[in-house]
Amino acid sequence: MYSKPQKLAAEVFGTFILVFFGCGTAMVSGAAVVPTALAFGLSIVAAAYTIGPISGAHLNPAVSFAMFFDGRMTMADAISYTVAQVIGAFLASLCHVVLVLCGALGYLDSDGDVVKRSISDTGFGANGFGTLNFVGAFLVELVLTCVFVLVILCVTQSEDEGTSKHAGLFIGLALTFVHLLGIGLTGTSVNPARSIAPAIFAAAATDGKSLIQLWVFIIAPIAGAFLAALINTMLIKKKDNKAE
Repeated sequence: MYSKPQKLAAEVFGTFILVFFGCGTAMVSGAAVVPTALAFGLSIVAAAYTIGPISGAHLNPAVSFAMFFDGRMTMADAISYTVAQVIGAFLASLCHVVLVLCGALGYLDSDGDVVKRSISDTGFGANGFGTLNFVGAFLVELVLTCVFVLVILCVTQSEDEGTSKHAGLFIGLALTFVHLLGIGLTGTSVNPARSIAPAIFAAAATDGKSLIQLWVFIIAPIAGAFLAALINTMLIKKKDNKAE
């Protein structure tokens, strides 16, 4: 058995991996869909097979609260996991800040001199509404989170040995899947922790829009997690037939 501090430390580390590589890839690739989607998905796979046995590798408040809604986790544990995940995301974004200060995302001017990108001109992989209004952005994040979290709930409760053994791979593929659509719409959050830190550091570059719009990327994923837990309970999870 792992202690509570070990589990929380694992969530900090795992969320750091997710945001560092996921948002980092979005930064260096100009949010190119396939590389960014793969970076987020493969980060989940890497975390699942390293810290998964310790904490379950939630790396996402929506996942932790889905486990609470599904009766697999206490509210106190879901909250403590969320705090750890936000800390991990902040540490990753701070690393991105340092890299920008060190010349990452810079370019060569016409004279061949290196021009560094300023922090106030960097988006840090923050989410945004794009061309959508808040209703459209909320709907996108609600549906994408619901699908992603439902996959997690289903594979982690599966009695099939092959499914449970490869749960991390399936979850990583599911995250890649939802990113393929979501990147072009909202940048794909489905994870409040992944959204909070980049939104704060990108406030200057987005004239504050990343902070103004942040509520959608917190509330919609939690709502999507609740919907996923509801669907799992009503339609998928095996019922106890002892009473019959």
